[in-house]
Amino acid sequence: MNQFDIEPLYYLSDHYSVVERAIEYISSNCVAQPSLDDVAREVQLSPFYLQKIFKEWVGVSPKQFLQYLTKRHVLEKISASSDLLLVSNSLGLSHPSRLHDLMVMCEAMTPGEIKLAGKGLDIRFGLGESPFGQALIAWTSRGVCHFAFVNAELQKMINELYANWPRALFVQNDVEAREWLTQIFQQNNLHKQQTRVHLLIKGSNFQMKVWEALINIEMGQIYSYQQLAQQANCPSAQRAVGSALAANYIGYLIPCHRVIRATGETGHYRWGDTRKKALLAWESAQIGIHT
Repeated sequence: MNQFDIEPLYYLSDHYSVVERAIEYISSNCVAQPSLDDVAREVQLSPFYLQKIFKEWVGVSPKQFLQYLTKRHVLEKISASSDLLLVSNSLGLSHPSRLHDLMVMCEAMTPGEIKLAGKGLDIRFGLGESPFGQALIAWTSRGVCHFAFVNAELQKMINELYANWPRALFVQNDVEAREWLTQIFQQNNLHKQQTRVHLLIKGSNFQMKVWEALINIEMGQIYSYQQLAQQANCPSAQRAVGSALAANYIGYLIPCHRVIRATGETGHYRWGDTRKKALLAWESAQIGIHT
């Protein structure tokens, strides 16, 4: 019996770790167009179990999933988003989100509140599993104020959270964190009624304008930096838009992963370039499954 023919015990985050390794391998060897057998060998699973894990994680086969990572597919998505912007403008709408119900709502902190650096604010935070590995989430009575995929030393990430709100009172609650994560990722099942997730954000007026434009990008859509600048009514500020994306401290819910270069390259992502590819392909697959 082959050493990879025995099915290992896997959980949700383990599925993502396999997918992540597979994407890294395929991205590094894309010219050679590795087969399912090649990828399975790299992640030390049989082709059968690799296929099974992919199907359980995303709902499509590895071959179908990888089609969503091709430059051609990504460029088609960018072109489609341009068409959507034209439709919105022709209807007199300020942004495409007016065509559908938003999942995420934002509340901006006032300049006075920002100056207090979190003084008088109770922040709970915790860790839990997501379809893209372990995540760190923090929230107040007014909504989520921090979301990060764990891709570095955990204590360092927690220290960054503290530094962002240096005068706040922090309490860890992993049970409630897991409830938040369940709520957030169940909302991407298009057969379920969506509920609203509230965010508490702080930043400059320009940053908040860009982040709000990001929230208006639907799952499965991809924008270029130029298109996002247009969406934020700052068409000549592409570089500043990029800086606002880099300053985003609420990952996924403020979906900076949906913005890529006009060339089709995914570009840098704070929580890992491979994770960004997985997010984009996973969302495209979800749309395809439910249409």
